Amino acid sequence: MKIKERPEFKAKQDPLAMSADTNVDDALKEMNARHFGSVVVINDNRNVVGIVTERDLVIKVLGKHKAPESLKLSDIMTKNVRTAHDDDNVVEWLRIMSNERFRHLPVVNSNDQLVSVMSQGDFVSYTWPNLIATMGEKTRHTLGRYYEIVLIAAAMLIYALVVNILLVP
Repeated sequence: MKIKERPEFKAKQDPLAMSADTNVDDALKEMNARHFGSVVVINDNRNVVGIVTERDLVIKVLGKHKAPESLKLSDIMTKNVRTAHDDDNVVEWLRIMSNERFRHLPVVNSNDQLVSVMSQGDFVSYTWPNLIATMGEKTRHTLGRYYEIVLIAAAMLIYALVVNILLVP
């Protein structure tokens, strides 16, 4: 499936994008106000030149005891950012993000201009239905004709645990 076909892509808010000379404190305030985990650093043509994530703020600002009001995004941004195009494959990017250990992926158009940011969580939602179906098939195959009985017993056990946890003071 292509990124642009995902409901998460279609429903995304405009990405938080700022110039490299933006004050870190101002970016932090906007990230907090919009509940965003990253700000994409762009040039005048909306081309991606960097990204600043919550992790960058913790490690490069708080971890080094620096004052956010004294820094620019260019001081702490990650450069050479991986970007995807909206017609790229979701599963391929999920694999790349997992292997390369990053969680925010700027998505650009054919002119390499920022159009969206997808998170690893957005892509994981794509895999859940397939994972559940695969688990169901494997369970059904393993348990054979006793599948429904085991499923009912497991559901009763989970229900009993939840009731005991919620009702026991």
